[in-house]
Amino acid sequence: MEPSLNDRSDETADAALQRLGAEAHAAFRARHPDLRVAPVVVVIAALNESEAIGDVLAAIPREVAGLDVDTLVVDDGSTDGTGDVARSHGAYVARLERNSGQGAAFRVGYRLARDHGARYLVTLDGDGQWDPADVPAVLAPVIAGEADFVLGSRVLGSSEGDDAMRQTGVHVFAALVRVLTGVRVTDTSSGLRAMLAEVPATVPLNQPQYQSSELLLGAIFAGYKLAERPVVMHKRTAGVSKKGGNVLYGARYARVILRTWWRARRLAGARVRPARVVGDRPRDVIDDEAVHPGGQ
Repeated sequence: MEPSLNDRSDETADAALQRLGAEAHAAFRARHPDLRVAPVVVVIAALNESEAIGDVLAAIPREVAGLDVDTLVVDDGSTDGTGDVARSHGAYVARLERNSGQGAAFRVGYRLARDHGARYLVTLDGDGQWDPADVPAVLAPVIAGEADFVLGSRVLGSSEGDDAMRQTGVHVFAALVRVLTGVRVTDTSSGLRAMLAEVPATVPLNQPQYQSSELLLGAIFAGYKLAERPVVMHKRTAGVSKKGGNVLYGARYARVILRTWWRARRLAGARVRPARVVGDRPRDVIDDEAVHPGGQ
């Protein structure tokens, strides 16, 4: 039996992830050679979510602020027909032939959406915990040019979860990011985010898992304007979480935050300036006044 990616050395695993991603990208381009997607693309990374993803896809708005919306599901090696369910609901589907991790799946989705013409990206999970009804509110500041990257925050909104340890972790990680960067955020691991399509192309993304903090920290150090908007996080109604137990998840997530901060700090160097909050509303989280990539 071929060993899992987690059983290999980091170098071998990275090479395998790159190969799987390239294969998924090439296969999608071959199926859709002349595809031009809508200006807004909702990207979902999904692993064995056939029971829940149909309801998620059905609830995604087809238009936001006068812009058409398409959905791209990256099937991360599912064995339960997740991709078939997604296609039946009108989503475009790219498939990684082996489970590679949410971060690796999102990288494939970001690139495909951007290559096929997306101007704005929104992320959702396939399990239904993040409400598609909140997509317009989270995307609105990006379309309006008020922010480049927006987090949907369960802290500013609400959460139906009853896991006290995980809820505490949300606040702890937000405090850690604020200490490390000076930027005030309330929910670093939100699965509902909106951004300019260029953001994940500019920010170095390497993590196969726990990629939300990597993207957030990278965006902060790249000088992008950040904001948060309140959202609702629901309880999972089907399937099982892929994140693992609270202690293991927390340790790995913290490690990703610290590694990404150290890397981003070294890469940004003298360009990073003290953070400030723009706007009077506590939901606004903006910006570190670094020079925006491309001089924008």
